[in-house]
Amino acid sequence: MDWKTLQGLLSGVNKYSTAFGRIWLSVVFVFRVLVYVVAAERVWGDEQKDFDCNTKQPGCTNVCYDHFFPISHIRLWALQLIFVTCPSLLVIMHVAYREDRERKNREKNGEDCPKLYRNTGKKHGGLWWTYLLTLFFKLAIEISFLYILHKMWDSFDLPRLVKCANLDPCPNIVDCYIARPTEKKVFTYFMVGASAICIVLTVCEIFYLIFRRAIRSLHKWKQNSTKHLVSYNKASTCQCHLKLEQQDGKAKNKPLDALRASAPNLTLI
Repeated sequence: MDWKTLQGLLSGVNKYSTAFGRIWLSVVFVFRVLVYVVAAERVWGDEQKDFDCNTKQPGCTNVCYDHFFPISHIRLWALQLIFVTCPSLLVIMHVAYREDRERKNREKNGEDCPKLYRNTGKKHGGLWWTYLLTLFFKLAIEISFLYILHKMWDSFDLPRLVKCANLDPCPNIVDCYIARPTEKKVFTYFMVGASAICIVLTVCEIFYLIFRRAIRSLHKWKQNSTKHLVSYNKASTCQCHLKLEQQDGKAKNKPLDALRASAPNLTLI
């Protein structure tokens, strides 16, 4: 598999990621992909060849190996790395969709037309939801693969000796020996630890995005409340001035009304 191509694609996500997202991508490629390509593939390269059983019964060794290793660690990790990195491509696709809309808008309405987005890479609106959705996808994938690894090999353990019983065509109980069990166990724990770190980073990023969104919404709500209060105060002040002017006008007219009532034949000059 060409991991460099995948790395080139995902490197573009860094422009739209938070600090936690950048750390997550570094952990994935340095502590998982690099270790997988450089060391892990070679350690598991001889697993079926050196899976030795104390029987010469044809087919027994293959049946025992398939029973204890329904899927190889190395292939399971390859699937995990592919599935866990692919959701990030949704962010790139969403940004590309925004840029395409901007381009079509300029072609239709001219270069000086108003922009549809202030910044196509800014995590607002639909892009924010897309980014958050990819984080939940990655979290679910990481946890699912860790659960599968734990269920297939109890507590991620690789014993030196496994006993193959009641499996045709093996006679009685057959003892089988795993090649390099200690070395494989070390790499298994390392990959599980790196996956756990990625889970923690993903959870932190989810809370960070939600917290920032909540703070921004609260700030906007306060601004709108302040504007509404100021406009209400201005309207109340205007009404008060109008009432005062009306009262002043009535007060000025009262002496004239009283004078007309006392001397109806009097003409004002």
